[in-house]
Amino acid sequence: MIGLALHDGDQVQAECMWLAGRRHTVNLAPELAMMLRRVQVNLRDLTAIAVTTGPGSYTGLRIGMAFAKGLSIAHNLPLVGVSTLDIIAIAQPKSKLPLLAVIEIGRQRIAAVWYKWGRAGWKAQSEPENIAWSDIIGGLESKTYVCGEIDGERRTDLQDNELVELADPAMCVRRPAFLAELGRRQLGKKKLPGPDELIPYYLGVVDGKVD
Repeated sequence: MIGLALHDGDQVQAECMWLAGRRHTVNLAPELAMMLRRVQVNLRDLTAIAVTTGPGSYTGLRIGMAFAKGLSIAHNLPLVGVSTLDIIAIAQPKSKLPLLAVIEIGRQRIAAVWYKWGRAGWKAQSEPENIAWSDIIGGLESKTYVCGEIDGERRTDLQDNELVELADPAMCVRRPAFLAELGRRQLGKKKLPGPDELIPYYLGVVDGKVD
């Protein structure tokens, strides 16, 4: 999945997302140009760029990061990095339950972060963790709200677990509008790294080792 959004500080002016397959590099620039034309915005009108830092797929993160850095450097724009799992969490409704946001990374393993609801919304309680599905499910001690990118077979298994309240599929999509919103919130609140300092956050298994 790949997506773009345009936020003017008050509202989301445009958003698009699609399954790109192996055509991320081919699709990204033309789709951005088309989106800007639709809302009659020029590249020189942009004031900042937000990009997903991961965890996620190696190819998707690398291409997205390279594209965002190129725009940032070429137009002298601040570049904001946002956690993939924060994008999933922000879309979820208020709940007293602990929230577990996940992304499947293969080999029956997930990237996962626990969240708790606070005054500012969902707040991460941990760093992203590479963990087996079996360890997550076997370790639940109380009812937990689970959201994120989950395949059909796993979703069926989770629906049968009495300790899991499962988010609907539409609530589990990494919407670029939420990426833009989280990026907007970070602007001016802390010193941002330069484009050369921002790197993708990979959390996968390679030859039995976590990278």
